Amino acid sequence: MTELKTTPLNAAHRALGARMVGFGGYDMPVQYEGVLAEHRWTREHAGLFDVSHMGQAKITGADAVSWFERFVPGDYQVLKAGKQKYSLLLNEDGGIMDDLMAGKPDHAGLYVVVNAGNKEEDFAYLQARLEGDVTLTRLEDRALLAIQGPEAAEVMAVHEPVLAEMGFMECARLMLFGADCFISRSGYTGEDGYEISVPADQAERIWNTLLEDARVKPIGLGARDSLRLEAGLPLHGHDIDPTTSPVEGALTFALSKSRKERADFPGADRVLKELADGPARVRIGLHVKEGAPAREGAEIADAKGTVVGKVTSGGPSPTLGHNIAMGYVPPHLSELGTELKVIVRGKPAAATVVAMPFVAQRYYRKPKA
Repeated sequence: MTELKTTPLNAAHRALGARMVGFGGYDMPVQYEGVLAEHRWTREHAGLFDVSHMGQAKITGADAVSWFERFVPGDYQVLKAGKQKYSLLLNEDGGIMDDLMAGKPDHAGLYVVVNAGNKEEDFAYLQARLEGDVTLTRLEDRALLAIQGPEAAEVMAVHEPVLAEMGFMECARLMLFGADCFISRSGYTGEDGYEISVPADQAERIWNTLLEDARVKPIGLGARDSLRLEAGLPLHGHDIDPTTSPVEGALTFALSKSRKERADFPGADRVLKELADGPARVRIGLHVKEGAPAREGAEIADAKGTVVGKVTSGGPSPTLGHNIAMGYVPPHLSELGTELKVIVRGKPAAATVVAMPFVAQRYYRKPKA
């Protein structure tokens, strides 16, 4: 059995009495006081997450941005300094190898964050394809914190007032808590908040500093998962994977108009054909109206009982008070209001196709001038 890696905050989690589990090859906190309480605290106040298991890197050099665009369908050439963008690492068939964030917090190329479970493969894939004046530097001497919730901006403004003025998907490199940090106004919960990359040797001090604020509590992976499900956000390896296209995964917003026009991204033939003719399947949201929660792997059936797809994420929604799920069905069954069934423990349960996000996202977008 492979020994689990630890983040720089492992001792801090244990000191707080966290229940630890293996996730993405790391020993991570699944909960502190309980998933439901932590979920609600994040929706009402500010939750602090350790996401140091994620993969961080800088891509620098004169050709950095043009080279990076060979692997993603986003237009990073036109991305302004101080902005970041969600994108997809695509294989030659247009399948999603990973989803990621890449931005320009400073004047040195791109700062990129990829998923924990894929980071070794992602970085090896990119490293093997380096060309021109490009350097890929993994930032393994850094930790990553996320503070999420309606009070997150007020908490962070105590430490640096300029952060309150940042808009959703803006990023910066600045001295924060007396340390060299990358920070973006973004997150994975549907709530307003920030992700903060900090030097690993400063992580525990910064974590504890944030927890001194009464509005902030530590939150584990359990609530992180229920929050992202309510926000309708896909989890790679579950809701999207290397067989899934951006069209099937309902992630077409990650396809920049200019890149579609040039058809110059991996798998463009498949993706553009699906945009024109429709995909074989599509990700949907479901309100599961009866019975137990429909978890990953549960079958989805049409009104006649014919199996048409599978659930990829599901569980109770603490905010809505009923069970929800995401999964894949043929496009003709994806219309809002379509009545379907989910098969849970051999029993069919009524479910209805509903819009995602299940719970309204509350990202802070600046008023347009």
